[in-house]
Amino acid sequence: MEVRAKIKGVRFRPQKGRLVANLIRSKSASRALEILQGCEKSAAVPFEKLLRSALANAVEHNARHQAGIDLDNLYVKRVTVDEGPRSWRIRPRAQGRATWINKGVSHVTVVLDER
Repeated sequence: MEVRAKIKGVRFRPQKGRLVANLIRSKSASRALEILQGCEKSAAVPFEKLLRSALANAVEHNARHQAGIDLDNLYVKRVTVDEGPRSWRIRPRAQGRATWINKGVSHVTVVLDER
């Protein structure tokens, strides 16, 4: 039984988010939480919140459907980090010029499953 959690519009670029996603992919849920708590990357904080949300969804699913999901057997089946819409700023530069600054956002999905 798959359990999902999704977050949209997180303020980090997808490439930086994928570095954190690769750390927790195919790990058990408890081990993934330990890894994220020890990770120094700033993208690890939204990932940790998202993983906790997915675990809460599993608990709620158990309560609602009386499904026999064992929380100790959950693992991170799939983590996707997709690119969201970019916002931009203009930064003044020398000699009256200006450059564009692209601010990227990401959409992250975590899927947990039982082993």
